[in-house]
This record gives sequence, structure tokens and C-alpha cells, in this order.
Amino acid sequence: MQPHDYWQDILPASAAFDPPFQDRYPARLADGRALILPIRPLKGTNNAIASLILNQASFLVECTLADDLSKQLQRFQPDLIVGMPTLGLSLARAVAQRLGHSRYIALGTSKKFWYDEALSVPLNSITSPGGGKRLYLDPRMLPLLKSTRVCLIDDVISSGASICAGLDLLKLVNVIPSVLGAAMLQTHRWTKKVSENQNGIEISTVGAFTTPLLTKSKGGWAVEAAPND
Repeated sequence: MQPHDYWQDILPASAAFDPPFQDRYPARLADGRALILPIRPLKGTNNAIASLILNQASFLVECTLADDLSKQLQRFQPDLIVGMPTLGLSLARAVAQRLGHSRYIALGTSKKFWYDEALSVPLNSITSPGGGKRLYLDPRMLPLLKSTRVCLIDDVISSGASICAGLDLLKLVNVIPSVLGAAMLQTHRWTKKVSENQNGIEISTVGAFTTPLLTKSKGGWAVEAAPND
């Protein structure tokens, strides 16, 4: 597959893929359908991860993931969706619409002149290392966060750094989300970081699909057997 060919189709549940995997990984949705993702080796290790770049996905794939995530979130009955920048924003908007909401809150990394620096936290992620960014909450949105069940959404939860920045920002206004959502839960590395962020209090987390840590093996990549990959 060419780089631009990924994230364009949802394959039927009958599509079969056997390990070891070469350059692509078949992520399975709840109903068994598959989304083919590129495998990206992690520098300096014998491991790799499957990658999703949501703003390069076809509208079909984007809508399918939003449909699936919104269905899973219905049981939590969130009153308000909060979206993480940048790729989580389109997903958050689509999920909010599917849940019947009239709006959502978009967090941002661009400081507007009316923003309050006190309503910001540092932001880092596995795909954008190095730091330097800050995550902001528009102070005009504060009334919307009163007495509501909040769902915090990102496109991917991977190392946990980005979603924990979102949690830290919401802590500044005394909000603890009732649920976290993502198109892809990438391995389980994020669980410890989120648990530590919440002092051991578990926050329910749902994803359209989950991808494992992959390990170099004879002939390609195999699924890492460790429980906390």
C-alpha cells in the first residue's frame, strides 16, 4: 500500500490476516470489521505500533469510527463532549452530534488574546515530542462545565501524555470526566499514567478499537504478549 492509501476503507469481518505482520496491522472494530493501519517501528527498540492519522482518513472511515464511539458512549450519558486538539476535535464534534448535543467544547493550543494563562497546562505527546506547547481552555466556556457529565475525547490515546494534559486542564476548573473516548486505544501503556494522574481512581475509557504493542519476530511483527504493553 502507498502511504496515502491507508485509512480509506473498512474491510468486512471475513477479511483474514495472519501474523507475523509485515508493514500493516488489521485493527478490528467491535463488529469484527477491519481497518488497515501502517506499522511504525519505535526507534531504538524491537517494538512497533500501528498508526492512525484521522485527518488523512476517508470520510467513510471517519464516520464509521465516530458512529462506533458514540454508540459505546451512550451508556455513560455524557452531557458535554470536550475535544482534544488537534486531531481529536473533528472526532469530538462528530460524536457530540451523534449523541444529540447542540455543541461541544474544543480545547486548543493557540492562545487567543482573551485567554487566561491560568487556564492552561503544558502539552506533549508521542507524535509531537519536545514540549513547548500549552493546552488552553477558553474562559468563556466555563459556564458549560458546571454540573455536567463530561466526556473527554482524543483521536488516539497512546502514551497517555496528551489525555493527561486534558485531565490536568479540567482539574483547574474542578471537573473530572466521567469517561474518556478515542478512536484508537494504542497499546495499554496509557493506563498507568492515567491512573497516576487520577491518584488511582479509575476513569472509564472506551475506544472504537484497540491496537497492541508489536514485537519484531521472524518474518515480521508479532503481537507483544505482555499484559501491560
